[in-house]
Amino acid sequence: MIARGMPFDAAASAADATGAQRWRAGLAREWHRASWPVRVSAGCLLIFYLFAAASPFFAPYDPIIQYRGLPDCPPMSLRLSPPAQWGSGFFYTYPVKMFDPVARRYENLNAHRNYIHLFHYGHLFTTAAGDAPYFMLGSDGLGRDLFSRIVYGARVSMSVGLIGVIISFSLGIMVGAFSGYIGGSIDNLIMRWSEIEMSLPSFYFLLALAAVIPAGLSAVETFIMIVAIMSFISWAGFARVIRGMAASVRSRPYVEAAAALGGSRRRILVRHIIPSVMGYAIVAATLSIPGFILGESALSLLGLGIQEPASSWGNLLAQAQDVQVLAHYPWILIPGVFIFLAVMSFNFLGDHLRDRLDPGNVG
Repeated sequence: MIARGMPFDAAASAADATGAQRWRAGLAREWHRASWPVRVSAGCLLIFYLFAAASPFFAPYDPIIQYRGLPDCPPMSLRLSPPAQWGSGFFYTYPVKMFDPVARRYENLNAHRNYIHLFHYGHLFTTAAGDAPYFMLGSDGLGRDLFSRIVYGARVSMSVGLIGVIISFSLGIMVGAFSGYIGGSIDNLIMRWSEIEMSLPSFYFLLALAAVIPAGLSAVETFIMIVAIMSFISWAGFARVIRGMAASVRSRPYVEAAAALGGSRRRILVRHIIPSVMGYAIVAATLSIPGFILGESALSLLGLGIQEPASSWGNLLAQAQDVQVLAHYPWILIPGVFIFLAVMSFNFLGDHLRDRLDPGNVG
């Protein structure tokens, strides 16, 4: 209640502050209830999305710059500077030089130190201009910094899941809720079409559609095409589940009461049917994001997705298809570790949301 004599603006500000405090308290309560795998998963996803949102800051170098003298360079070790040299930098690394061009073997040049500068030239860390680069995770076959390419690749690999789920699940919720509430011949027509799409082998159908993407598209246009194709494939199964839930909800007393009071179909769908299925939709969407990430990674790995010089975690693994290359340069598998962490993090988070949103779980 608004206290007597309190100005309306002050009362509104106090209500907003109270709402924000309740939201923070609820978030803190959920954090304490979560198990340690869920907390680690949330931390990993936060880091990955920070990479995607602020790639130029977290990447020490431009991802397309090629250091031709340092192809397939192994990860470089980082050393702590003595306190007397902290004015030059807290950390340093020794530059490396290739002494065997055939086997691409490197040795440290211990006579010189390259200091790692924090918050330098708009980057979280980097080396000074003119110094040799610091490859934290090694370099690829063209001498490009692998960590920088992973950071920029998070833009594609982490956003494809969110955008794809937003499109496919929005379409699935609208179509499924409408079909389940309306029923009749329209329901039968929509469900038969959904079953036709569900009967297609999704990965091979995805390959067939991706193969018709015109050559010469930019990275942004290719990304949009991939998201559109994956969303087109994924909405049918979700719409069928939502249809069953909506069909069971339409006979409940509050829905029948809304119809008896003259509520339009659109109002009943928006105010009653769709909110009743949102709990399941949130959990299903979270658990479906890994499928989009793996789908994009598979397409890019096969050369049908994001193409060079743009990077995604999938096309960064293309070099790992050669067993000989993989045996000599195992660090090129590091992008696969990021894919594994992202997929497992979404799975842990989805399982946690499913347990928390289950009406049978109390407390």
